[in-house]
Amino acid sequence: MALADFIDHTNLKPTATVAEIQKLCKETKTYGFYAVCVNGCHVSIAKETLRNTPVKVAAVVGFPLGAMSTKSKVFEAKDCIENGADEIDMVINIGWLKSEMYDAVREEINTIKQAIGDKILKVIIETCYLTDSEKEIACTLAVEAHADFVKTSTGFGTGGATVEDVKLMKRIVGENAKIKASGGVKNKEMALQYIDLGVSRIGTSSGPDLLK
Repeated sequence: MALADFIDHTNLKPTATVAEIQKLCKETKTYGFYAVCVNGCHVSIAKETLRNTPVKVAAVVGFPLGAMSTKSKVFEAKDCIENGADEIDMVINIGWLKSEMYDAVREEINTIKQAIGDKILKVIIETCYLTDSEKEIACTLAVEAHADFVKTSTGFGTGGATVEDVKLMKRIVGENAKIKASGGVKNKEMALQYIDLGVSRIGTSSGPDLLK
């Protein structure tokens, strides 16, 4: 597979304009990226711009803090799907994880997965805020909740993807879930290294630069 097939071309800035989202989608078509990743309010715009193309639309839910209620996350996820999203990238409740409320974290992930049916669910565990033990637990909970992916980062925390975190995540999920590396992936060499480690998707706002 070509590098472009791994890339979720992303613009999650709160200042992103309609024109910038349309530009993101047009770049995705030009370079053949797998998907675009946008905030929920831009899903319908992205879907329309990408009409009659194979490009997927991924939408973030509970972004970027993960600290809203499960009910609100479920509503947001369903709304994104109804507006044309093919994939949901949700942020876990980090405070619940750190409070050792593992059943609540697992149930929230599973509830959202059930709400979106056969659509892809990626679970953002925001590794920069977690200990290695917490990362392991978060990955285990995501697998138990039948998530399709575990994802390193929102890109809005104190750090993004690292080689060490990707190795840890792969060790825990094995073949039971895929991995998305996101946050700070700025060049081709870094992207290829993550793919070699078993990553199935790269989240980046620098998609075109990765192909140079």
